Amino acid sequence: MSYGLPMSQDLARIRAFVQVFDAGGFSAAARQHGRSKALLSKYVTDLEDYLGVRLMNRTTRKLSLTEAGEAYYREASQLLQQLDDLDASILDQTAAPRGLLRVSAARNFGEMILAPAIFAFLADHPDVTLDLRLEDRFVDLVEEGIDLALRISAAQDSSLIARRICDMQHSVVASPTYLLARSTPQRPEDLRTHFCIVDTNLQGQANWRFVESGTTISVHVGGPVRVNSPLSARDAALAGLGLALLPGYLADPMIASGQLVQVLNGYVQTGATLQAVYPHRRHLAGKVRALIDHLVSWFEAHPVS
Repeated sequence: MSYGLPMSQDLARIRAFVQVFDAGGFSAAARQHGRSKALLSKYVTDLEDYLGVRLMNRTTRKLSLTEAGEAYYREASQLLQQLDDLDASILDQTAAPRGLLRVSAARNFGEMILAPAIFAFLADHPDVTLDLRLEDRFVDLVEEGIDLALRISAAQDSSLIARRICDMQHSVVASPTYLLARSTPQRPEDLRTHFCIVDTNLQGQANWRFVESGTTISVHVGGPVRVNSPLSARDAALAGLGLALLPGYLADPMIASGQLVQVLNGYVQTGATLQAVYPHRRHLAGKVRALIDHLVSWFEAHPVS
């Protein structure tokens, strides 16, 4: 027997049935939902008549579901939840963004590149408030209640949803004095004989990735300095302590000024992207979606290396 109703059937009867069982009785459901006990009873009876089966066992002290009622309740409650979620999603999308946004990003990137983009979003959406958390550690979005994280990565956590914002280029650089003393690497494999500054926040850490003859290769590097900040890695390279793998927004100004020299130019370091990462949710909050859309547009207009 099919327990479904045609699409034209009034969902009020299904909702009354679910509300009565969830509340534990007709009187409690009537109080909770502002309807009369008589109307709820009529709706449930009409539903049972339509289906041709009893859904509830009613006594003066107890209400329970029949076997058919249990099966119908499982499906009906899921259906109503999906409809309620859909309604909430559409309302959220059409309403102006508002409320608190909790955003996480790495400190240096957040301060130098991301903050201006987000502040421009706030200027356009005065009903949004911001909790921007800039810190160089892996943040558990679900555990810490973060709405959105901005991460530079070549991979994606399968437990999260990610949307690409823009490409991010990296360069291997060193100071002129270091290269005079140690020679210039000609191929990625040459890095094994060089001092390399390892940024522990970088995906892969001491395994630097390149493309050689169309094939992606990973070279394990090492040296006297390990840091958890790309800004500190840049400063160590400026001090002549080794080669560093830096994001373009830090490397390019130093290359242009001659303070650092780019090496391995013919081996493009395989592409990381700036990703907007958020937890699995059936419907994404409108304020989060609005910020992501803004960031995509912002970085199209303000390219970052």
